[in-house]
Amino acid sequence: MTLYRPVGTKELELIAGLYFRAFPPRLGIQPIFYPVLNFDYAAQIARDWNTKDPVSGFAGFVTRFEIDDGYAAKWEVQTVGTRGRHDELWVPAADLDEFNRHIIGKIEVVAQFYGANFAGEVKPESGADFQEASDVS
Repeated sequence: MTLYRPVGTKELELIAGLYFRAFPPRLGIQPIFYPVLNFDYAAQIARDWNTKDPVSGFAGFVTRFEIDDGYAAKWEVQTVGTRGRHDELWVPAADLDEFNRHIIGKIEVVAQFYGANFAGEVKPESGADFQEASDVS
């Protein structure tokens, strides 16, 4: 199953530090890990939310990864808006290590968006492509 995860600059750096093979542990205030089921929804979050969020570094990135279908079936699809468009898997933070073991291959950065207040620098090893970045004002 192909899944997507919108992330900010710090989470992207942590993923790079894990060699694009796993997602970092959740913070205490983040009880679930929620990958989404389609690119458009992930891009909407990265573009419309992360680029306006100081915690995300005013930048949003869409990651794409594959997970074992049999394992993914363990999680019921949650619809948080329009069915088929705003679908997520809700993985309890305590299960993230096991979830990571079921990722097939590497996590890829497939889109990036930078808000008007982005003043940072994205390290090349993050997988972000500077030339193809979208500026969101």
